[in-house]
Amino acid sequence: MTAPATTRTLTLKEVGPAQRGSRPDEVVIAVSPAFADPFTKTIVEVPHAEVIRQILAGIEEQGVHARMVKVWDTADLAAVAHIGARLSGSGISVGLLSRGTTMIHQRDLPRLSNLELFPQSPLLDAEVFRLIGSNAAQYAKGESPAPVPTRNDQMARPRWQAKAALLHLKEYECIVAGRRPVEVEPVISRP
Repeated sequence: MTAPATTRTLTLKEVGPAQRGSRPDEVVIAVSPAFADPFTKTIVEVPHAEVIRQILAGIEEQGVHARMVKVWDTADLAAVAHIGARLSGSGISVGLLSRGTTMIHQRDLPRLSNLELFPQSPLLDAEVFRLIGSNAAQYAKGESPAPVPTRNDQMARPRWQAKAALLHLKEYECIVAGRRPVEVEPVISRP
């Protein structure tokens, strides 16, 4: 008999107000208001702990420092990612919505532009999140990595649209208007 698999949990411990970093070798991971609390998994049940674990691993494998912030006053991915990029010492961030939609952003770009966008969150798994972290770190080092290969499923949108809309509405309910971004420390543990 095999033991039941344990799922890691993620707690974001608030450190204080988010400040602009001074390290040129850092990537900021900026998460939306509902990330890790109240939501704990992406739209396809990838635990947020695993998402963060993989992004951090991808960044660290490139020899780059990672820092996390939680953005409270918006659930717009472009805004979350751009705020993260403005806070990053390197100017590079990974923006994440609780449902898993992800973007790599750069400080010098307009808010609605990005380096890489991963809009089909139902197709993102642990391997892709690790590659996203790796590419973000390579951008932070001034490199030009090949874009993360992504799958494309024309049926993903119709199949997941209703759930995505509900998650989007729930995410917006977690917005705290006017609250500034905070630096958070990810605490990943097993139950």
